[in-house]
Amino acid sequence: MKSTFFTASIVIAVASASGALAFPLVKRAADPVTTVLQFALTLEHLENAFYSQALGKFDAAAFAKAGFPEFVRGRFEQIAEHEATHVSTLQGALGSAAPAPCTYSFPYNDPNSFASLAMTLEGVGSSAYLGSAGNLVSSPAVLQVAGAILPIEARHNGWITSSVLHQQPWNGAFETPLGPNQVFTLASGFITSCPASNPTLPFKAFPSLVFEGSPAPGQKSTVDFNATSTGESLFVAFLSGLNSTFVPLDGKTVTVPKGLQGTVYAVVTNNGSASSDANTVAGPAILQFPFSSQVSNS
Repeated sequence: MKSTFFTASIVIAVASASGALAFPLVKRAADPVTTVLQFALTLEHLENAFYSQALGKFDAAAFAKAGFPEFVRGRFEQIAEHEATHVSTLQGALGSAAPAPCTYSFPYNDPNSFASLAMTLEGVGSSAYLGSAGNLVSSPAVLQVAGAILPIEARHNGWITSSVLHQQPWNGAFETPLGPNQVFTLASGFITSCPASNPTLPFKAFPSLVFEGSPAPGQKSTVDFNATSTGESLFVAFLSGLNSTFVPLDGKTVTVPKGLQGTVYAVVTNNGSASSDANTVAGPAILQFPFSSQVSNS
């Protein structure tokens, strides 16, 4: 059975609905900050749809039947309100330059699979913030608010992972940053179509990367990706925190490094010492390696 973990989220709010966090309206579509905000809203629409659709499908009885305490659905409703607020504030900031919602497809069929996907989605949200921070240095007001939202995404993820799914609330001492193209690649897995009137974003999606079965640290795993082979040596870069571990790819087989835990991103690259958009062949894929509360942080 194939196992692939993919999702995406980037949440960059620029003003509160009440105006408590003031931010000037975006005026120029060519402004790099405008592009970042359009991308943020595109992904916020996705996240907003994810929660609203799932909560509309699974009522309190469905969550109880799945074995969740009563408070769990209520917290998910609060998270959904957060995401709806992010959408409305970004729409207000962008005005006529705001992209409209797309059509989405989410791979969940019950409250349990919804919660698992929510965990991954919120984790990518934190990583996406880190990866986009450098693109916001020209606008300190936006950067400040993005920094205020980042820990909320992390709190969402930590609560879902530990209180709902009874797994680890963190991966280690550092979060893993993801660049816009990596996030765009992950988001593309959920988007089926978008309005033709939406702005064209200057990002690209890499070929998808799939790990077969249930990959585990220290074991060999088979990967699948659709990139065209050029005969060059390929590697899998495992991204965890601020560290990247490169392992040679033997055909379609790779040995997952020992010691990895929590959420780990993997990309196929033609460079064995550096991972960048320029040398990415496929991915990222998202791997989850749950770990006990008794293991060492190292």
